[in-house]
Amino acid sequence: MLHPLRTFRRAARTVAVASAALLLPLAGVHTASAGEATAAAAGSGYWHTSGRQILDASNQPVRIAGINWFGFETANYVPHGLWSRDYKSMIDQMRSLGYNTIRLPYSDDIFAGTEPASINYSAGMNTDLAGLNSLQVMDRIVDHAGSVGMKVILDRHRPDSAGQSALWYTSAVPESTWLAHLKSLAARYAGNDAVVGIDLHNEPHDPACWGCGDTTKDWRLAAQRGGNAVLSANPDLLVFVEGVQTFDGVSGWWGGNLMGVGQYPVELSVPHKVVYSAHDYATSVAQQPWFTDSSFPANMPSVWDKYWGYIFKQNIAPVWVGEFGTTLQSTTDQKWLKALADYLRPTSQYGGDSFSWTFWSWNPNSGDTGGILKDDWTSVDTVKDGYLASIKAPGFGNGGGSGGDGDTQAPTAPTGLAVTGTTGTSVSLSWKAASDDTGVTVYDVYRGSTKAGTATGTTFTDTGVTSGTSYTYTVRARDAAGNTSAPSASVTATTTGSGGNTGCKAVYTVNGDWGSGFGVDVTVTNTGTAPATSWKLTWTYGGSQKITNMWNASYTQSGASVTVTSTGYNGALAAGAHTSFGFQGTPAAGAVPTVSCTLS
Repeated sequence: MLHPLRTFRRAARTVAVASAALLLPLAGVHTASAGEATAAAAGSGYWHTSGRQILDASNQPVRIAGINWFGFETANYVPHGLWSRDYKSMIDQMRSLGYNTIRLPYSDDIFAGTEPASINYSAGMNTDLAGLNSLQVMDRIVDHAGSVGMKVILDRHRPDSAGQSALWYTSAVPESTWLAHLKSLAARYAGNDAVVGIDLHNEPHDPACWGCGDTTKDWRLAAQRGGNAVLSANPDLLVFVEGVQTFDGVSGWWGGNLMGVGQYPVELSVPHKVVYSAHDYATSVAQQPWFTDSSFPANMPSVWDKYWGYIFKQNIAPVWVGEFGTTLQSTTDQKWLKALADYLRPTSQYGGDSFSWTFWSWNPNSGDTGGILKDDWTSVDTVKDGYLASIKAPGFGNGGGSGGDGDTQAPTAPTGLAVTGTTGTSVSLSWKAASDDTGVTVYDVYRGSTKAGTATGTTFTDTGVTSGTSYTYTVRARDAAGNTSAPSASVTATTTGSGGNTGCKAVYTVNGDWGSGFGVDVTVTNTGTAPATSWKLTWTYGGSQKITNMWNASYTQSGASVTVTSTGYNGALAAGAHTSFGFQGTPAAGAVPTVSCTLS
């Protein structure tokens, strides 16, 4: 199935200021700075492979468990979010959450001395980046990541900032330029083991082939040329090779089809340096036939086995899922992410004998997935991050298992969460204990994405509520070692009385109209005097407009009537606060409809 416009929509909600892995911690535990949670250090030195494992300089297995931080590949020519935050605080926060590898996408534009856009230098932020070009900013990011024990994988994401390309070259950026820049980047970081490898090209897709022998289209042959260029300048690096879209008539995600590796492996001039990289996504990116299979999600392991999992299971080479992500809005996407985390192998059970990964993305402005950060570029989407807890690696010691570094088995999620009572100022809850509760010490109760409090038993009363308002709750179990379970199933409670919060404003802005389709940005503002926990918009089109996809909100459309509701991560709006979402539709935009907005 074709991969529909994802690469272009990722930055659809980017705003400029002026206008805006976790590796298995084999080298011990880093003592975090004040306010930073303890996180595991990265595997030592440069890395190499042995069978399906990645090994560090001490021949200990490492697991890349990281995060994508995009922006160098866009016209900002620098990672996004520096209009809001200092880059060091951003990296420190990644590490504190348990990610200790950063995948940094870039385009070949940055080799032309590009000047970064949208960096905030006020209030002491990013002061050491002033006057630097893009590559020099990359140097600072690499240096700080290395100083706190993180590793970096550089990802040649696009030939230029205009957009993704099917092949590794274009008329404007020929293969010779691609090879020269790979060598230049490899040489730039020679001797700096914070950079452990280069992802040669992002998401090759049709007409790219694997093993067809046509040097203008065969990505496997091109990857050998690109990998050898990297290793000729820096033989210590790993070479990450993504798949294609179609092999032997079978299609999948862009870059996610590695079916040809078994017959046509990538062979480089330096042995033990190839890591194969798959990409996999959920329905917020595109529908695929396996999502509607009657056996979903039980069918997913066989799907992953076919496209890329067999490489790991047959001990051919390590496999790194370089991108996977979702808005997590639908039940299907939630089941997909849970199934994928299980498939990638829990660290507590398998240790370093596991798939590696970097989640897409850190950035909240990824149009069809959102990010680990929320739209304020500071708050964490704890629900999304929680799905990744079992495949991070806190406390992992040499050889896998819980070892001598303490318990790393996350508790199971609590069950049976129920509302036992409400008043105008409180909500009472109860739940069943986690099934392995011998190690559970407390339960964290979340009101939406906000932690409402902690309980030592299986009941809790939330007093931080507003009358006449609906709230959604989840509960997580936490053990003495600090391991946290996935969230329980949610419940919704409505407090009694009248909240009096009726002020809501929605601004509908057409950001593009190309005749056969259109794009829209919508901003929702709480103009009332009390906080809201969710919002709903309705409108009726005057023509035949049909919404085709939407990000950062959920929608239904019946004829010309549209209803849009907030997600679990952007429904809460303080008085005066705002949030936004976007969508695409067909055919032309037509007249701007009158939008009705309500809060609850």
